[in-house]
Amino acid sequence: MHRIVSLLPAATEIAAALGLLDQVVGVSHECDFPTEANERPRVTRCAVHGAELASRDVDEWVCRTLHDNGSIYTIDEPLLRKLEPDVILTQKLCDVCAVGYGTVAKLAQTLPGPPRVVNLEPTSLADIFDDIRRVADACGARERAERLIVNLSERVENVRRRAAKIPDRRRCFVMEWIDPPFCSGHWGPELVEIAGGYDPLGRKHQPSAQIEWQEVVHAQPEIIVLALCGYDIDRTRRDYEVLRRFPEFDSLPAARRDQIYLVNASAYFARPGPRIVDSLEILAGILHQEEFPDFASRGPDDPRVVRIG
Repeated sequence: MHRIVSLLPAATEIAAALGLLDQVVGVSHECDFPTEANERPRVTRCAVHGAELASRDVDEWVCRTLHDNGSIYTIDEPLLRKLEPDVILTQKLCDVCAVGYGTVAKLAQTLPGPPRVVNLEPTSLADIFDDIRRVADACGARERAERLIVNLSERVENVRRRAAKIPDRRRCFVMEWIDPPFCSGHWGPELVEIAGGYDPLGRKHQPSAQIEWQEVVHAQPEIIVLALCGYDIDRTRRDYEVLRRFPEFDSLPAARRDQIYLVNASAYFARPGPRIVDSLEILAGILHQEEFPDFASRGPDDPRVVRIG
């Protein structure tokens, strides 16, 4: 048995999928799946978590705080010491996503043991599967990891095989932030490709980046997926009202044809754990609803994806 502290929602989901949730003794302030994760002590905080700020204000606060402090998160060090972890799951991928690896590694060296610090830094679907193995190896669950990855891979190949038969690869802009506009990066454009489309503005296996709105207008996307980092559908719907006021928005093919979708990025697209495969299936249902009716939106109350129109 290990005493695991997870500082990353995706890592908590990985641990749970590996049957290790009973060994997780602490989580981050954002870890909310599975529901049992909410019963664990929270060892991190963020001043704007849950705050009702406009997206432009969130972006400005993040940039300012990173510049001034180097991190937007605070670790409850006394609690972490009390929990006496053997393994800490963290990441080096994004300063905005969770506590940085360097901060955690430095603190871990002062703890009894010291605990093993496992860094998750995926930029692709294959990397996410490797992260599952990495967590499993640290916690003695490699066989469970291989079974899980086989299952996830079969679902990926199901989408890939069916999408490969579709000749129409539609232009799909996955938007990770609205004000200011950000394109998708890392695994996002790869998921679009596997699902039978292509993202003309995406940065495959690279960090998401701020772009000019005019680039979106020039790209003329046929479909827009609002996968706003850290936002659920209700919060995304509010930002859609901001997007509608952007210049020439109504001229976009996606707007003219009511092909704009809101997704729960907090649960899926922005969380590189086992549910990333759900994200792929959601995209398949968006891009090719007739060929993937099993993954299409179930209507305005679907907690995964909603079509605006």
